[in-house]
Amino acid sequence: MAVGTAVAVTFMLRALPFAIKAKLSGSPFLENFGRWMPQGAMIILLLYCLHGVGWGPTHVNVGYGVGLAVTAGVHLWRRNAVLSIVAGTIACVALSTGLA
Repeated sequence: MAVGTAVAVTFMLRALPFAIKAKLSGSPFLENFGRWMPQGAMIILLLYCLHGVGWGPTHVNVGYGVGLAVTAGVHLWRRNAVLSIVAGTIACVALSTGLA
């Protein structure tokens, strides 16, 4: 019974966005949401990633700072979210683990 309930809930959660999209098709809300959602997701991801990082004179986080700068710079240069995230991650990991 537990497996059946989990399957039913999972199926409904997967199908619900498509049902909502069909009802809101052509609405200004959905168009604005689609335009602003990627930026909102990036801001939430940024805040989540930087939340646990100690900043200040006692914590030197060169890797995080450079990774953030590389991500922003590559995104402003190429306007490609995937490329900027990958470049920033590589810079952050390389400097944080001593690979650079």
